[in-house]
Amino acid sequence: NLFGTWISIGTMNINWDVYYDSLSVHMLLTVSVVSFAVHCYSMVYMKADPHLNLFISYLSLFTFFMVVLVSANNMLGMFVGFEGIGICSYLLIGYWSHRLAASKSALKAIVVNRISDGLLLWSIIWLWWYTGSLEYD
Repeated sequence: NLFGTWISIGTMNINWDVYYDSLSVHMLLTVSVVSFAVHCYSMVYMKADPHLNLFISYLSLFTFFMVVLVSANNMLGMFVGFEGIGICSYLLIGYWSHRLAASKSALKAIVVNRISDGLLLWSIIWLWWYTGSLEYD
């Protein structure tokens, strides 16, 4: 229990913890390498952009939520990572908001993400109802 109890309702305790096995370590390595490459490419490609720091912040936040998603110890932690990735996708897609195509694409991405978030939340609630747990193991 690395970060302590996150939610405690009756007999259900949800801990904010990380899960490391061979698959999650490989995925963390993949996320880190790809994210590093995207950060390097973005910094060179967008060096003349006056708001480069904002874009890199969005990209770093996206990477953080990818790490949360991959290393979550339970379904609720995975949901937090999934939500964060959806919000960051909206921010990154709509970064050049003065372009109509970017604004429309960002809106389309947020609508699709909200639908998938609802379905994922429904499946998490269903899983908890039938198993009484949100843990992976």
